[in-house]
Amino acid sequence: QVQLVESGGGLVQTGGSLRLSCAASGRTFSSYAIGWFRQAPGKERDFVAWISRNGGVTYHADSVKGRFTISRDNAKNTVYLQMNSLKPEDTAVYYCAADSRITIGRIQIPYEYNYWGQGTQVTVSS
Repeated sequence: QVQLVESGGGLVQTGGSLRLSCAASGRTFSSYAIGWFRQAPGKERDFVAWISRNGGVTYHADSVKGRFTISRDNAKNTVYLQMNSLKPEDTAVYYCAADSRITIGRIQIPYEYNYWGQGTQVTVSS
């Protein structure tokens, strides 16, 4: 089992940057692939990025490709989402999620993940 806590959200102007962190408890963090999702008010939870257990494979949604970068430090039990060139449409609550058995073809589906953090708000002003 793993517990996830997101941090690093806040208010930023268009074009600015933020780095989100997803800190995990437990000794088996490296057994979990991690995904980032976001949810704006009244909208569905959307896939943002995913990273494999050892960090060797990553995927990013087309909407954030070239602007966001997911990474992880297993020694620190933490996954990061570096967000650059932020736009107002990036405004949402950002969640990290973990699963030890997810397959590549399912990484964009929220209900495929067993563990979720509480979310961190990101607001981009125009």
